[in-house]
Amino acid sequence: MPKPKIVITDGHPLNPNDLNWDAFKKIGHTTIYEHTPPDQLIARAQDADILIVNKTVVNAETIAALPTLKYIGVTATGYNIVDTEAAKAKGIIVSNAVGYSSASVAQHTFALILELTNRVGAHSESVHQGAWGKQPQFCYTLSTITELSGKTLGLYGYGGIAKEIAKIAKAFGMKIIVNRKNMPSLMSPKQGNTEGPPPKGVRYVSLINLFKESDILSLNAPLTVENKGLINKENLALMKPTALLINTARGGLVIENDLKEALEKGIIAGAGLDVLQTEPPTEGSVLLGVKNCIITPHIAWASYESRQRLLNITLQNVKAFLKGTPQNVVNK
Repeated sequence: MPKPKIVITDGHPLNPNDLNWDAFKKIGHTTIYEHTPPDQLIARAQDADILIVNKTVVNAETIAALPTLKYIGVTATGYNIVDTEAAKAKGIIVSNAVGYSSASVAQHTFALILELTNRVGAHSESVHQGAWGKQPQFCYTLSTITELSGKTLGLYGYGGIAKEIAKIAKAFGMKIIVNRKNMPSLMSPKQGNTEGPPPKGVRYVSLINLFKESDILSLNAPLTVENKGLINKENLALMKPTALLINTARGGLVIENDLKEALEKGIIAGAGLDVLQTEPPTEGSVLLGVKNCIITPHIAWASYESRQRLLNITLQNVKAFLKGTPQNVVNK
């Protein structure tokens, strides 16, 4: 079989020039674009056998216009950007990547938590602006510093990332409660309780109790029709006024106007967000500039090590496809 033509449509998020694509170039004629505007996708991928995408939308119209396409590799876990049914109808295999970012996202989750509780960045900026030198005492704080030991961390979702977060939380001496689909401790045997009790140090709770009991609530579940807008006015009102919200999952889980109101009225104490409904945010995005709301630009997944794992998984997916044994297929 001749070397396939590989087109990477938006390679910059995965490799902003600190990794390399050499392994892809060895197995195929590889063209790499840092970003591909929608109106240029079909032209750039016209003769592609293999398409590697991150956030590039590959819809049914695009698939129909690419006669040589045989495989689509998504450099992410979520693959809603690809019309998998249209691909399947044309015999095109679609693969994703899983498990590459758990440690990275867990680390970033605690970076957000610690910034909200200890405000290291704000204190450092204050010192550099001369505030420490003007104090009559040897120290000062900008706000109350909160200790994590003994606090309750609520996890919405309990996949690989949430389990990594739980490990770190245990090291801090935190209590851990979880709400997830099909929670064994809340199900009868007739409902399919086959997973056994929750792990040691973890307690499964109802969704209402998750909101009520959490000192810190971390969202770690994929976005679905059922949980879209989960963080809304009603559920925020159930939370403690000292509670913090962390979202490293998907922006669509949060109704941003409701969160803004909750932060401004003191219904909850703070939020740390790595994702928004619209990315990048447009001018006037409702959460920009809101007090006690930390926002990072969707980078929880993006450690060097995480991206290297993602690149390796994507490469192995392509090699498996070329051998006739595709893996991580999402449209069987």
